[in-house]
Amino acid sequence: MNPDIRALFPGADEQVYLDISARALVPEPVRAAIADHLRKRMLRGGDKDAMRAVVEETRSSFSGLIGARADEIAITKNVSEGLNLFGTSLPWEADDNVVLCPALEHPNNIYPWHNLARLRGIEVRTVASEDGHVPAEAMAAAMDERTRLVTIPSISFAPGFVTDVKGIVAAARRVGAVTLVDAAQSVGALRTDVEELGIDALAVATQKCLLAEYGFGFLYVRRELADTLVPAHLARFGVALGAHETEYVDDELRYALGALRFDIGNYNYLGAAAAGAALELLAEWQVDRIEAFVRRIAAFLADKLLDLGLPVAGGRPGPHLAHIVCVGKSGGGRHYSVDDPAMKSLWGHLRAAGIRLAIRNGTLRFSVGVYNNEDDVERVVEAAREWRNRQG
Repeated sequence: MNPDIRALFPGADEQVYLDISARALVPEPVRAAIADHLRKRMLRGGDKDAMRAVVEETRSSFSGLIGARADEIAITKNVSEGLNLFGTSLPWEADDNVVLCPALEHPNNIYPWHNLARLRGIEVRTVASEDGHVPAEAMAAAMDERTRLVTIPSISFAPGFVTDVKGIVAAARRVGAVTLVDAAQSVGALRTDVEELGIDALAVATQKCLLAEYGFGFLYVRRELADTLVPAHLARFGVALGAHETEYVDDELRYALGALRFDIGNYNYLGAAAAGAALELLAEWQVDRIEAFVRRIAAFLADKLLDLGLPVAGGRPGPHLAHIVCVGKSGGGRHYSVDDPAMKSLWGHLRAAGIRLAIRNGTLRFSVGVYNNEDDVERVVEAAREWRNRQG
């Protein structure tokens, strides 16, 4: 990407930051938007109508990013809230089932379904991963006429492979099931068009590839589906009411159109200001260009680490690789741990060399952001080479 973009991220020059899959470095324009919001709150208390206008502008910007309509976007706190809001609104019946691949899901896209099994008597059907991939054929084989929902990650948090979303969506449609995508690791880094993918719902938060803060997120629900759903939680903004937000009219309860019915209570207005500024940057930089860039840097890193003899998950770069490169054996540890002593040693050496990365599911995870460059890769490779030589 243009060096001017990297200049907007002062943290990128203080370290080799390859951890956007946990949280992004915040760019200067986002920091400025946060400061401006706080200044208005500090000096004048803030104008709520103006703050709500920022929320709506941010909602509209996000809908444009993923090829949706603004009334198909609900405002949430995080991915977990989005998953739960959608999941609990479905018309579950006892003996319905949900299909997922838990080995490649973040735990927060596992807990809700087991909770619904306890509350509603549904069946949780689990499919084993295959070489770090969500297996489309096995997922399809697990579906039947009682499958109400199929849920998948667009990119797994580890080993970070791209899911065959279209293939799984096609299989779900054949049995009449709806699809829910955890897009925590993809939106903002990879081009995402919900209509082209054919998905019914998608949840994402803004602290990763959307370059903003914790406490703010989005839930997309296809309009035709959303209009049939009864939200399990309801507040003023989810109700179609022309009066003041605090007024209650004892008439027939009418939900807001589309996904707007899932908005609950007051918004995280500071989070909206941050997300709005970040979305402006992403629109300017163009996600197609961002995707091409992060894929190229990730492939460069994967090749270099493989040339050193390190066990890169998935081997040589291919269609499975997006912006996440994992080293080690996937599943060789718990969520934040790695069992392999060599990988533990390499982790410590890289951290001491000023390289920021993560441990996830038994692997060392490097995740590339728009602010990284080839020099960052060379620093990782040099540190890894030094570690290898010390190991003999």
